[in-house]
Amino acid sequence: MEEELLVPNEEYLKSGIHIGTKFKTKYMSNFIYKTRSDGLSVLNVQQIDARIKTMINFMSQYAPEEIMVVARRENGWKAVKLLGQLTGMKVYTGRYPPGILTNIQLKKFTEIKLIVVTDPWPDRNAVQDAIKMGIPVIALCDTNNQANNLDLVVPCNNKGKKSLGLLFWLITKGYMEARGLIQKGGFSHTIDDFAAEE
Repeated sequence: MEEELLVPNEEYLKSGIHIGTKFKTKYMSNFIYKTRSDGLSVLNVQQIDARIKTMINFMSQYAPEEIMVVARRENGWKAVKLLGQLTGMKVYTGRYPPGILTNIQLKKFTEIKLIVVTDPWPDRNAVQDAIKMGIPVIALCDTNNQANNLDLVVPCNNKGKKSLGLLFWLITKGYMEARGLIQKGGFSHTIDDFAAEE
């Protein structure tokens, strides 16, 4: 029997979470369901869903102040900021200040135990810092991403506002329920609250 998805399949498809790029790396080919006639890769929705569940379980083992979420690209800012407000996780949108995980002399020096990046390429400075400090890295990866040095890859369209909105809505809801911050089914925010305006 098919395991139940976190949201109905139509919701995933509507957000475009499964639409990849025309370029695919060897590592991400495991998650690709097919290539469309226009050359775009299509990710497997079941695998996306399974990895989001794994991500929520992994994150819920950490207190909010032990987690940092990084989003260099503007499309993820709204979703990541709302995640931070609701959960208390540390978030960095825009330029990540180099050395904040490695240099104790810095005013902004931060100690964390887990880092989440919305795209390992623009967020590579954060990934490098985390590797130096032995901090596990969860990364949202599109079909064109490399997966070196990542502890958990979550395949998804990591560039679309709707896709990132849905993803961070699921993570926020799942994390808050798993940590007992809200009752199951007691999450009042909508996916649209997380998806940046077009």
